[in-house]
Amino acid sequence: MQNLTTIAYLPFITALAITTVLTFFAIPFAKKIGLIDDPKLHKHPAIIHTKPIPRGGGIPLFLGTFFTSIIFIPFNTTTIAIFFAAFLALGIGLTDDKCNAKSKDLSPYFRFFVNILTAVIVVASGISMHFITNPFGSGVLHLDTIKLIIPFLPITFLLSDIISVIWLVWIMNMLNWSKGVDGQMPGIVAISAIVIGILSLKLNPMGQSSFVDAQLSFIIAGAAIGFLFFNFYPAKIFPGFGATSLYLLLGVASILSSAKLATAILVMGVPLVDFMFTIVRRILSKKSPFKGDKKHLHHILLQLGYTQRQVALFYWCISGILGMLSFLLESRSKVFAILMVIAVTGGALLFLHLITNKKNEKLTS
Repeated sequence: MQNLTTIAYLPFITALAITTVLTFFAIPFAKKIGLIDDPKLHKHPAIIHTKPIPRGGGIPLFLGTFFTSIIFIPFNTTTIAIFFAAFLALGIGLTDDKCNAKSKDLSPYFRFFVNILTAVIVVASGISMHFITNPFGSGVLHLDTIKLIIPFLPITFLLSDIISVIWLVWIMNMLNWSKGVDGQMPGIVAISAIVIGILSLKLNPMGQSSFVDAQLSFIIAGAAIGFLFFNFYPAKIFPGFGATSLYLLLGVASILSSAKLATAILVMGVPLVDFMFTIVRRILSKKSPFKGDKKHLHHILLQLGYTQRQVALFYWCISGILGMLSFLLESRSKVFAILMVIAVTGGALLFLHLITNKKNEKLTS
C-alpha cells in the first residue's frame, strides 16, 4: 500500500526541484538558440512586456514533469502515448516560439489541428470520460454506452471519446490564453492540479493499487510552481506555446481523476468563462476566434490600473477559493456553482468591457 509520501509529497517536491533547476538553465539556453520574445519584432496586440524576454518555458515544464513521472508513475503503452502526445505539443509549441522570435507566427489553425491530434492520441490510448455524475438526478451517465454513427461510413464514435477530445482541446487553448500576465498561468495550473490531486485521494480510498491520477496531478503542480519562481513578475522566462504540453497533461489528470469534469471546470472557472466570452465576442465582431487582441479579462484589469502581480494574485485567489469550495460541494451542487460562476464572471466581463470601451472612446475623441 502506498502512502501520502510516495503519492503526493515526493512527486510534488521532486517535480518542483527538477523544474526549478531546468528552468534556471533553460533561460540562457533559450537565449542561445534564439527563443526570444522581442516586442519590437513580435508585433502582437496582446503583448504587454517592453523588453526582450526568453520564451521556451515549455521545455523545463515538460521535462520536469516527464522525468518525475519516470520515477513515480509506472510506464505502459498508455503513459507512453500520453507523453508522446505531450512531446508533440511541445515540439509544435517550440516551433511557434521560434517563429515568434523571427517576428512571424505559426498558423493558429495549424496549432489548433495539432491540439486536436494530440487529444486524439491520448483518447486512443484509453484515456476517456467513461461516465459523469448525473447533474439532474441520481446515479451516473455512462457516456461510453452512447454511440454516434457517421452516415454512409463504417465509422462509429463513442460519446465519451468525443467529449474527452473536446475537453482536452478546450483545456489546452483556455490555459494558453491565460498566460497574459507574468505568473498567471503557472499559478492557475498549480492550484488546479493540487485540487484535482487532493480530490483524487479523497475519492480513491487509501489501500487501492493505483494512484496515477493523484501522482500526475501533484507532479504537474510541482512543475508549475518550480517554473513560477522564474515567471512571476518581472518574468525571466515566458512559458511560450510549448507549455501546451503541460496543459494537455493537466487535462489528462482531470480525466483520470475521480474528481472528474465538474471540479476542473469550477476551479478554472474564471479563465474558462473568459475563454468562452472571448470566442463569442470575436465571432460577433466578425473576427476569427484565433485572432489575438488586448481584451481578455487580465488586459482589462491592467487598463483599470492593476499591476501584473495584482492581476496574477487575483486569478490565484479566485482559483483557490473555488478549489476549496469544490471540497465542500456534492456533484449536483458543483453544477449550480459552475452556473453561478459563469453568470457572475460573464456579467462582470460584459460590464468591464462597456466601461473600458467608453473610456477608450473618450480618450480617442
